[in-house]
Amino acid sequence: MSTDPSDPGHGHSPAAWTAVIIMLVAFAAGTVFFWLDMPVLVWASAGVLLLGWITGGVLSKAGYGVGGSKTVAKEH
Repeated sequence: MSTDPSDPGHGHSPAAWTAVIIMLVAFAAGTVFFWLDMPVLVWASAGVLLLGWITGGVLSKAGYGVGGSKTVAKEH
């Protein structure tokens, strides 16, 4: 991890990208289902949103987060 204070060292990992993609899809689907007045699918989308957050945490703990054992840091 970088010691540069302007580089917070987060968000550039497979875990973060996977979580964000899952959550963006869930949010977009939930918005569409809200406008189509399908409350069951809105709540299902909320569940997928939570699943994306959990997936990011699990992948991070598995070594795919920033500075994880299965990621390679880029040289600047």
